[in-house]
Amino acid sequence: MPNAMHLHILGSGSKGNCSIVESPAGFIMIDNGFSRRETLARMHALGLDESRVRALILTHEHSDHTRGVVVWCKRFSGTLIASAGTPEARSGFDALPFQAVEPGEAFDIEDVHVQTFPTSHDVVNPMGLRLSCGDDAIGFATDTGTLSDGARDALHDARILALECNHDVHMLTSGDYPRFLKERILSNTGHLSNAQAAEAVCELVTSRTEELVAMHISQENNRPGLAVRALACALGATLDNDLGTAATLERPGTAPGLHIRAAGQDRPLSIW
Repeated sequence: MPNAMHLHILGSGSKGNCSIVESPAGFIMIDNGFSRRETLARMHALGLDESRVRALILTHEHSDHTRGVVVWCKRFSGTLIASAGTPEARSGFDALPFQAVEPGEAFDIEDVHVQTFPTSHDVVNPMGLRLSCGDDAIGFATDTGTLSDGARDALHDARILALECNHDVHMLTSGDYPRFLKERILSNTGHLSNAQAAEAVCELVTSRTEELVAMHISQENNRPGLAVRALACALGATLDNDLGTAATLERPGTAPGLHIRAAGQDRPLSIW
């Protein structure tokens, strides 16, 4: 049976975030932190038609996740969803018809069931997502300092797992960021490190998981190869190349392997 859903990551990082979940009924956009022109250019580079976007879900209000929303909505009549309090935290969102949900609630968008869960970030009411269609599932969590038991339950056993690997702790602590910013990133309302993500995937990844994507990688305090290596080491996967930009965990018999890769800030990526 072909997989019911695909994940298209238009960009992931501090300069802008936008991803698209594709199901047979259409697209669900997660965040929109790029200009409309840039969003369309990245969609078209992946062969995606903007007319198929049925809904836009915001995970939280930070500008790198919401910068493009107002202009995007001038030509968008689909469903807008955000956690309660998120639209009020952004200037210009008060006129947009957002449907408010509390993290932990579930809802359906056409053929996709969306389970939300609270994340831990220094914003009003952040959330992560588990999206399911038939027997297929995608887990999606970025911009969180910790993963609660509820988050781990929601992310467990997804075929595609997109999980934040924001920073390498050594690079961050020895780098040029001011102390207050280092402390913010390292806090329980900051961002997941490579080590935290590596610890989590040992519990979250199952034999069903075929794709693991390191998300929201800091350009100053991390490298894609460091994130992939941390995840690969935790799971016993083998690096695909000397740079460590991808890794594979082979499984016995005819069971599908697990592919590990890193999402980029400037290069759109499709996960099938």
